[in-house]
Amino acid sequence: MPTGGVFSGSVNLKYVKLGYQYLVNHFLTLLLVPVMAATALELARLGPGELLSLWRSLELDLVHILCSAFLVVFVGTVYVMSRPRPVYLVDYACYKPPASCRVPFATFMEHTRLISDDDKRVRFQTRILERSGLGEDTCLPPANHYIPPNPSMEASRAEAQVVIFSAIDDLVRRTGLKPKDIDILVVNCSLFSPTPSLSAMIINKYKLRSNIRSFNLSGMGCSAGLISIDLARDMLQVHPNSNALVVSTEIITPNFYQGSRRDMLLPNCLFRMGAAAILLSNRRREARRAKYRLVHVVRTHKGADDRAYRCVYQEEDDQGFSGISLSKELMAIAGDALKSNITTIGPLVLPMSEQLLFFFRLVGRKLINKTWKPYIPDFKLAFEHFCIHAGGRAVIDELQKNLQLSPRHVEASRMTLHRFGNTSSSSLWYELAYIEAKGRMRRGDRVWQIGFGSGFKCNSAVWKCLRSIKTPTNGPWDDCIHRYPVDVPEVVKL
Repeated sequence: MPTGGVFSGSVNLKYVKLGYQYLVNHFLTLLLVPVMAATALELARLGPGELLSLWRSLELDLVHILCSAFLVVFVGTVYVMSRPRPVYLVDYACYKPPASCRVPFATFMEHTRLISDDDKRVRFQTRILERSGLGEDTCLPPANHYIPPNPSMEASRAEAQVVIFSAIDDLVRRTGLKPKDIDILVVNCSLFSPTPSLSAMIINKYKLRSNIRSFNLSGMGCSAGLISIDLARDMLQVHPNSNALVVSTEIITPNFYQGSRRDMLLPNCLFRMGAAAILLSNRRREARRAKYRLVHVVRTHKGADDRAYRCVYQEEDDQGFSGISLSKELMAIAGDALKSNITTIGPLVLPMSEQLLFFFRLVGRKLINKTWKPYIPDFKLAFEHFCIHAGGRAVIDELQKNLQLSPRHVEASRMTLHRFGNTSSSSLWYELAYIEAKGRMRRGDRVWQIGFGSGFKCNSAVWKCLRSIKTPTNGPWDDCIHRYPVDVPEVVKL
């Protein structure tokens, strides 16, 4: 318990910092208000005759006035025409797996024992699952319920059709979207890339237009969802009056690892089925019903470094079983990628007070004392909500520590991991749906989505809420949001 003097000092320091932030962030306002007030008082002091004499002394004729007006109109028109088109997030939908796909811990471990007689493998997966942060309601596709699993092409296509079509159908119901209204289609799925592509599968199912601009992204990991958003944004900048449908998913069926390498067994314990469909638009009329406006997308790629390139790597083990290996250096590499990303996004979103503190500390470390700790900007001043990729408990813990976030700020990520598992690129949308289901999203709120993926990549998207969002009644959380948040222990004994 702090003493009275220490507590008083901490309170005083808090108000000093708040006063500094207000002073710096409103410096121009505080500077201009006295100037404008003095000018108004001086004009009020002058009489009508003096004001008329002042106007005549300017010696402006009609030509000068018209030329000035034309110049102002011309500059204003150029500015408006050169501004990027606003990109609105009209709505989105997340796939909700049926109860028949549910995989409780007991079921998962029973299947593991029946599939493999390797006790070391079973014990390792048990320890991972105990510390994973996953709950009892996560789901795997039907093919993974077989003993042994059935990772066939037919089963993989069946999973893709179920999760993608269900998400799109839900989005269509929410928005009244018609197939002919879709101008751009972007689909991302990292590890399942059949021919014809998943984007072609969607075009065939919904009979989309023949001149649709479609893209299918693969091999880009869990951060591919924000890459798809970035690609759709770029397309919407060059194609006016258009709608873009973005679909993010990961197909689990063909990626169940049946070997015994520990670094390749981790995905079996963490990844679960899921998908999200997002409708973006640059149509002005959509601004009235849109939920969010896209403010920034910042992408960081560390693939030039060999360690970063191989830290999430698809390969075969010595027995010929294919899987994804996760390096022990993954968290260190993710931290380095995050630092590079926030160095870019910081100046775009942080208030001037935080930027100056960061700059002064950087200069001080260079010129005065290299042992000074670097200043970590307070991103809580820039965002009300954080959606951190639910890649695992360690990922969320590391970002909470590095960004100095409170448990409430990472609640959406932890609860998404607990309820749905790691759904790869779509996890950010389950997290956003959680915040909405809790009734916390208000007009003007800013959201920071952070995704990590193989390569190695760290991508960020910043959204601004355009209207206070009512608690949805038909989202992925509608039947369980009343139970959350739940306490997730460090270890769940199985």
